Amino acid sequence: MKPNSLENTRGADSPPEVSVVVPLYNEAENVLPLYEALRTAMVELGRTWEAIFIDDGSTDSTYRVLEQLHLREEGVRVVRLRRNFGQTAAMAAGFSEAQGEIIVTMDGDLQNDPADITLLIAKLEQGYDLASGWRINRKDPYLNRRLPSKIANWLISFITGVHLHDYGCTLKALRRDYAKELKLYGEMHRFIPALVANLGAGIVEVPVHHHPRRNGHSKYGLTRTIRVVLDLMTVKFLSGYSTRPGHLFGLLGILALLVGSSITFYLGFQRIAFQTSLADRPILLLGMLLIITGVQSISMGLLGEMLSRTYHESQRKPVYMVKEVLSKEKLDTASPVERRAFYSVSGQK
Repeated sequence: MKPNSLENTRGADSPPEVSVVVPLYNEAENVLPLYEALRTAMVELGRTWEAIFIDDGSTDSTYRVLEQLHLREEGVRVVRLRRNFGQTAAMAAGFSEAQGEIIVTMDGDLQNDPADITLLIAKLEQGYDLASGWRINRKDPYLNRRLPSKIANWLISFITGVHLHDYGCTLKALRRDYAKELKLYGEMHRFIPALVANLGAGIVEVPVHHHPRRNGHSKYGLTRTIRVVLDLMTVKFLSGYSTRPGHLFGLLGILALLVGSSITFYLGFQRIAFQTSLADRPILLLGMLLIITGVQSISMGLLGEMLSRTYHESQRKPVYMVKEVLSKEKLDTASPVERRAFYSVSGQK
């Protein structure tokens, strides 16, 4: 056994209960303090665990530090990406490697507090599927970090219908089955609550601590706002219309077709009934454009329906997730306590 790894000890074939996924990019100075704080928190939690560090193409000594940590600690796993793919890709790599029934995500800059993991997991024990951190007293500059974040949180909540105060907080805990279903790309790691809500997950927001950055510098900036908005449009489409694109494009097409037809019908009536000249009526061009746009939009909807059907059938992609099945077969294998509960509810003997 490797030294200093007693807290992580588990059976050779038994997976850990908790996997902590930490994406890193040029955080060499923060790796060891972060792990020590994480280990202290997880020992207090009293569950078997593993730490998965993803080196997202760091150009400093981050990987060398992780390599030494891996050699020293049994419960540390390191994933090194070939280049800097971004936090979303790094998190997806961590989800793929995670073995725990509960997966915790957090930043590697020491601004998230590992001690808050206990609060998040406690919410999962209450029946929630995802517990998302809420940095109430956020220690970041107001103009270029907190103000854009407030606007983004309001916009994301309004569009997705999943109302959270802090979508940007990386500190989260979610159940393994939901994490494994996520397909993350672009900047979609911040939309994880909305994505799992679309799968039927129960979500709760938990106030957590936030610390000022002590080492290194932030990798975030205002330029990410545009990418976030574009990904938000993707999330909204995927959550509401990925299996029925014809409903979106068809509705827009029908509206455009109706407005365009009404305009051309009205102008045509004026031309026939009152001999009104249409040569100086630009609105005629608008009506014709709306008709053409409507036909094209309806056609796009039909093509989208065909592509969606082909995708789900060829990939055997499920359009639902089952939470529980009640059946006679399950009752036959149930424990005596579960049988008594069933009979007390159903009135059978």
